[in-house]
Amino acid sequence: MSNRDELKFRRCQLLSQVDKDAVIVLISAPECLRNGDVNYPYRQNSDFYYLTGFPEPNSIALLLPDRYEGKFVLFNRPYDSEEAIWNGQSIGQERAIKEYAADEAYSIDKLELLLPNYISANQSCYYLGSNNNSVLVKQINDILAKMNKLPQEGLLDLAYKLHELRLKKSPSELACMRQAALVSSDAHKRVMQSCHPGYYEYQLEAELLHTFYQRGCRATAYPSIVASGGNACILHYTDNNAVLTNGNLVLIDAGCEYQSYASDITRTFPVNGRFSAEQKAIYDIVFKAQKAVIDLIKPGLVWGNLQKVCIEIITEGLLDLGLLKGNLALLIEEKAYKKFYMHGCSHWLGLDVHDVGNYKQEGQWRLLETNMVFTVEPGIYITQGSGVDQKWWNIGVRIEDDVRVTEDGCEIFSHAVPKEINDIESLMCS
Repeated sequence: MSNRDELKFRRCQLLSQVDKDAVIVLISAPECLRNGDVNYPYRQNSDFYYLTGFPEPNSIALLLPDRYEGKFVLFNRPYDSEEAIWNGQSIGQERAIKEYAADEAYSIDKLELLLPNYISANQSCYYLGSNNNSVLVKQINDILAKMNKLPQEGLLDLAYKLHELRLKKSPSELACMRQAALVSSDAHKRVMQSCHPGYYEYQLEAELLHTFYQRGCRATAYPSIVASGGNACILHYTDNNAVLTNGNLVLIDAGCEYQSYASDITRTFPVNGRFSAEQKAIYDIVFKAQKAVIDLIKPGLVWGNLQKVCIEIITEGLLDLGLLKGNLALLIEEKAYKKFYMHGCSHWLGLDVHDVGNYKQEGQWRLLETNMVFTVEPGIYITQGSGVDQKWWNIGVRIEDDVRVTEDGCEIFSHAVPKEINDIESLMCS
């Protein structure tokens, strides 16, 4: 299936979820000011991109189920030869039709004039992306108010149905995610081989970015975490400015985007290339938990069982080391593990690093299905002064891989990055 055909198929899937007289309004992400008159690099709203592939801001797409295959009408920026001198060529209307398969395309300046042609008094109007661009939302609401045709309660949110469609990945999406994971895997291996005491965390981050950019991935899926020593116990640490100290671990949680699809990989390794006895003991627990969770994955598995197994193994491991004391079942019931393991072991992955899709349906954990993609990322974090022997302080370990549910198990996209202790030490010393 070509990219154009797949985008049309996605739109038709969504249109089949609404009444035949409905209009779906897709709203692009806004540009975001960095400072002065400089914007951050633009990234399209994921829902808008999923249904249109259109990359520009200040755009509105209408999806109309008024014929068998649906109709795609785009309002976007006009081509401006003077603007092109400063900021490059915009796509314009002719290219929108030719390259992005819009059935009709008009300048965004004509939205007020033309929008009433597509919405009648008795039609429902669904918004997608309304939280991302208040200026365009206000413009549409003002137009509808002037029409005096659509009551406010007719504005409905279709996000849930769309996000259920996004949850299972197509072959082309899976190909993008494999490529993102491959590039990120090579970046993690490069960092392991580059690491040594005296480096700054941001120098390891530079090695990641070097590989991302060299391999054609010019966007990270999220701010890279390069956390050494006690910083590894800060879950979302992104300062990345500390010196790497001999004897410490460094935790790197980083992934690139490929064609807007995310990867998300974490590895933890010793700054000097050799794990201490205490670091090995904690790492082994996390590795055992991750392996057990991955071994469970197959269609029909209850989502909540992933975290349940992870908690059981981590709690038992901490109990065996004396970091927790008491009865295993009671410790789990009282959530004593949260002192050292305070997050979930998995999240959906796709166009967003924490991708869309509900984890429960009608109050019950959902079942895994083929071509769902998610992370598996157990961890243990022992902060300084956490009430345990000082020899355990500032050990933070997380291991994270990207997995796809297959017909009888799972595919690990990030399998190329070493995670066995012997393999990590061998790579770092090679």
